Amino acid sequence: MPVNIFHLEHNKDYHNSDASRNNDSSTNNLLKDTIEYYEACHNDYLFAWCNSDNLALHYGYWDSQKKYNHHQALLNTNRKLYKAAEIKSTEHVLDAGCGLGGSSLWMAGEHNNKVTGITLSNKQAAYANKKSKNRQLDDLAHFEVADFCNTPFDDESFDVVWALESACYALNKGDFINEAYRVLKKGGRLALCDAFMLRREFNAKEWQTVMQFLNGWMVPNLSDREDFTQLLDNAGFEKSQIIDISQQVLPSSVHMFKTATRLAPLQKISKWLGLRTQTQSDNYQVGFAQYDFFHHQMAEYCIFTAIKN
Repeated sequence: MPVNIFHLEHNKDYHNSDASRNNDSSTNNLLKDTIEYYEACHNDYLFAWCNSDNLALHYGYWDSQKKYNHHQALLNTNRKLYKAAEIKSTEHVLDAGCGLGGSSLWMAGEHNNKVTGITLSNKQAAYANKKSKNRQLDDLAHFEVADFCNTPFDDESFDVVWALESACYALNKGDFINEAYRVLKKGGRLALCDAFMLRREFNAKEWQTVMQFLNGWMVPNLSDREDFTQLLDNAGFEKSQIIDISQQVLPSSVHMFKTATRLAPLQKISKWLGLRTQTQSDNYQVGFAQYDFFHHQMAEYCIFTAIKN
């Protein structure tokens, strides 16, 4: 018997519960868990996924007509999203959920954009500001701690809101979209890249995969493209466009699976010695779950762009 993602309790009280969406306690728990996750896994990402050049906490984009290595593909995702949103070098970008600052520093370094990056993590903000200063980009790229659903910025402060695998962390996706609309200037664009559900019913084995994916990366829920489009419309965005790049990120999913397989002995020994927290171990296990999640068509990976008129 298939199970429905809307009607099962998850092991986190904020996961996919309609009743919890406006619950301050659930939101606060999610924010705390997200901070704890990224700070606990900070070194894991630097060791096993990104490098000091791209500082990328997202999937890579692989063009079948060209040869890329993993780190080039990560940078290529920035290029694809930047082009899709038709961003100009003169525009001020809010990197909403900036992580280690990789996309922000890329935009500042490659295109001379002024970029403000925000993250929930003090550790990430300090790290990104240090990298910005080291690259002599601190006149363009600045990072601070803020919640992208409730930012400290004035209305109509930015030309572009950029969200590369970050909007998924909003408990209520509408809160993120409404805040993006508020801080965008008229004619400004939302540029977003993320995973979206393809279906809502799963057998028991598939449901375990879904739970490992969400819980391991501390993601409260995922929208589907129809619901997300409706939220954009409700907020007042126009001309929303969707680019399905699922096939182009599958090689990145394979790379993650192979990396997790290669690191299995190290993970096992480190956990046995008590050197790995449960959060770090869950993050490691997603390397396997995400492969099934995307390759078995439970989710798709899309670019969304929309305009505030």
